[in-house]
Amino acid sequence: MPTRIRGAAARVSHPMTPRRTLLTGSLAGSALALAGCSPARVLNAWLPDDSHELIADLPYGGDPRQRLDVYRPTAPVPAAGHPVALFLYGGSWNSGARRDYRFVGEALASRGILTLVADYRLYPQVSYPDFLHDCAHALAHALGEARRFGGDPRRVFVMGHSAGAYNAAMLALDARWLAPLGLDPRRHLAGWVGLAGPYDFIPIVNPDVRPVFHHPNEPVDSQPIRYADRAAIPSFLGAATSDKLVDPQRNTAQLAQRLQRAGTAVTLRWYERASHVTLAGAFARPLRWVAPVLDDVEAFVKTTPAI
Repeated sequence: MPTRIRGAAARVSHPMTPRRTLLTGSLAGSALALAGCSPARVLNAWLPDDSHELIADLPYGGDPRQRLDVYRPTAPVPAAGHPVALFLYGGSWNSGARRDYRFVGEALASRGILTLVADYRLYPQVSYPDFLHDCAHALAHALGEARRFGGDPRRVFVMGHSAGAYNAAMLALDARWLAPLGLDPRRHLAGWVGLAGPYDFIPIVNPDVRPVFHHPNEPVDSQPIRYADRAAIPSFLGAATSDKLVDPQRNTAQLAQRLQRAGTAVTLRWYERASHVTLAGAFARPLRWVAPVLDDVEAFVKTTPAI
C-alpha cells in the first residue's frame, strides 16, 4: 500500500551561524551526500512540513525498483490542475535511490508542480536499454495518474539530472521508448528538462559506464544527440560552466545548438557557481544561492503552453 506522509519527517536545528558561512561550510558535505557518500541527510533534513504531501512507494511495474513517490503541492489546485514533472536522478546508471531526492520533489511541489520521483532498474541488474523502458513506464504512470493527484495531463514534463537527464532526453527526443505504450512525446509531453546531462558520450571513457552500454559495442543509436536534428518539444537545458564530469560544451551546448537549428524552442541556462553535483543540490533550500536552477525550471514549466 502507498504511504502518505504530510510534509517532512524531521527538521534539524542549527546554531545561529551567519547564513553564508553555514551554507558554504555545508557545501562539501552536501556534495558528498549527492555523490552517494550518505543518504542525502544534509539536504533532506531541511524540508519544511507544509509545502507538500508525500504519497510514497507507488508501483509502476512489478520489479521492486519500479516504484515512485508523488509530491503533491499543498497549494490550492488550479482549475486545470497543477503542472506535472517526472524527475529522474543520476548515478551513472548503476546507483541512486528516489528517497535521496526528496529535496527535489519538495522544491518543485513548493512551487506548485506536482512531482514524481522514480526509481528505475540499474546496472548490473539491467543494461541499456532496459532502464529506458522503466522510465517510459514511469512517465506513462505520470500521464495516466495526473488527474488523480490534481495534475494537468496536458502539462506533463520529464526532467532529470546527469544520467537521469540522459534518460529524460531519450524519452523526449526518441519516440521509440514511448511508442510501445501508445504514447508520443510530441502529443503527450509539454516539454522536458535536462540538467548536466550526457547527450553525446561515445567513445565512453568512464569504466563504470562502459558495461552499461555494452562496451566496446556501444550502440550508436543510444546517443540523444542523434535525435536533435528534428523539431522536438520545448526543451530546457542547464549546465554548470565548470562541470568536470560531463563536458558541458560537447553535451549541453551542442545539443542546444542542434535542437535550435531544427526549430525546437530551447531555453539554455549556464550556472557559473555550480558544479556537476551541486547543480542538482541547488534545488535544496540551503544551497539555492549556488544557482537559481529551481527558479529557472519553475519559470520554464509554468510558461510552456499546454499541449
